[in-house]
This record gives sequence, C-alpha cells and structure tokens, in this order.
Amino acid sequence: MAKTNPTVTARKKRALRVRTKVRGTAERPRMSVYRSNRHIYVQIIDDTRGVTLLSCSSENKAFNAAAIKGKCEQAKEVGRMVAEKAKAAGIEQVVFDRGGNLYHGRIRSLSEGAREAGLVF
Repeated sequence: MAKTNPTVTARKKRALRVRTKVRGTAERPRMSVYRSNRHIYVQIIDDTRGVTLLSCSSENKAFNAAAIKGKCEQAKEVGRMVAEKAKAAGIEQVVFDRGGNLYHGRIRSLSEGAREAGLVF
C-alpha cells in the first residue's frame, strides 16, 4: 500500500475545515483557489445550485505566462482576469476560499490582484 504524503493530507483536512464554514450563494458566490506547483486555478461557484459560474487559470490560452516573470506575478494577473470576468458576469462580491493553502505567496497575490480589479471579498 502506498504511503500518503502528510503535507497533502494536512492541506486536504484544512480545505474541508474551511469549506464547512465558507458557503457561496447566488448573491455572493465562493471563489475557490487551487494551487499546483506550476499553475494556479480559480473558480467562482454558486453552492446553492452546485454550479461553477466561471473559471480562470494560468494555463488558459488567453493567459501569456511567458511574458510575466515569477509565479506570484502570474497569480496576480490571474486574479485580475477572474475579477474582470466576474464583473462582466455581474458578480461584485465573492467569498474567498483559499482551499486549505496558507494566505501567503501566490494565494495572497491572487486575492490582491482580484481586489485591485474591483472584486470585493
């Protein structure tokens, strides 16, 4: 049987703990963040209907990762992109779900980018 990485299991436990407290509604959907080693992914989710309203990532074809140096700067740009998409869809306020990650580094940069673009947490 394969061993499970304790870091991964701890992050998953934190994510479940956060998710029990954070719920998205139609008026204020949940902005969920997933961070891999190379990319960062964001979804805006309405939990009452169980529907993903929009998504954005650093892996999109519209996103030019080669032009931006550093993962934190890329995350900030993804935050700006998701905020612009949300504004176009009529979403002004969201609930931030950091997905079990610490509010530091790329997660913080993403939220700052979204705030700068006008999304309210």
